[in-house]
Amino acid sequence: MKRKIVLTCAVTGNAPLNPKYPYEYPVTPKQICEAVAEAASAGASIAHIHVRDPESGSGSRDVALFKEVVDRIRQRGINIVINLTAGMGALFLPDPKDEGRALPESDLIGAEERVEHLVECLPEIASLDVTTGNQMEGDFEFVYLNTTRTLREMAKRFQALGVKPELEAFQAGDVLFANQLVKEGLIDGPSLYQFVLGVKWGAPADPETVLYMRNLLPRDAIWGAMGIAQLQFPMAAQSLLAGGNVRVGLEDNLYLERGVFATNGQLVERAAGLIDSLGCDVASPAEAREMLDLKTPG
Repeated sequence: MKRKIVLTCAVTGNAPLNPKYPYEYPVTPKQICEAVAEAASAGASIAHIHVRDPESGSGSRDVALFKEVVDRIRQRGINIVINLTAGMGALFLPDPKDEGRALPESDLIGAEERVEHLVECLPEIASLDVTTGNQMEGDFEFVYLNTTRTLREMAKRFQALGVKPELEAFQAGDVLFANQLVKEGLIDGPSLYQFVLGVKWGAPADPETVLYMRNLLPRDAIWGAMGIAQLQFPMAAQSLLAGGNVRVGLEDNLYLERGVFATNGQLVERAAGLIDSLGCDVASPAEAREMLDLKTPG
């Protein structure tokens, strides 16, 4: 029997838009819903979803936008597992003249506010970024700040809502703290980990890193490793070979190959082909729900 692989499509992130991208990039709730439908039609098991300000195109944590996207997906009956980001609200920009003070452009909020959209939408999964560190997006340098106190409080709220955390780990120590959350009983059922590799100043996207971080996991953990930009498919293959699952999508990579822009559907189709060529099958949304022991969606 072939191994079932959970295939996630991250349909739109919150990074600045590439003005050269030739297709309709998902920005409005309607466009994001269409992107989820495209990913589902191409065979994705899970849609990982951010929202964007419809006017500026920049990343947003507006609860109303999340609600509109999720309502559109459910009203259309799109058969896919919904995974909402809960990573917004952790942006710290230290004042270079006094690094103990945050610049006004910082966006730091508490655990309750960071899960408001989960309360309204009740997705099956939401990302819990168990990391703190220096990061860069292009020329934009910032501190991604998630204290252990905030992460514990968020995990408790996820648990109370019946939302499974996707424990996003950017480096080895993140896996160790996620393991601690599991030990403390704050994560229900099989724990779900996602290694985010290739982010500047985070863990590198290479085979050694995947194997090292995998070997830190609890015995029954379900996991995947993803790379960004040109490393998306090499890391998808490495994750498969090491026993993990797969994530692709425009949040992490805009290209099929150098100079050739992709759509979410094309990225999912290529990932599904890779999964098939390595002797596995893509899990249907129903199979993914069973594998992950997900609650009934809201």
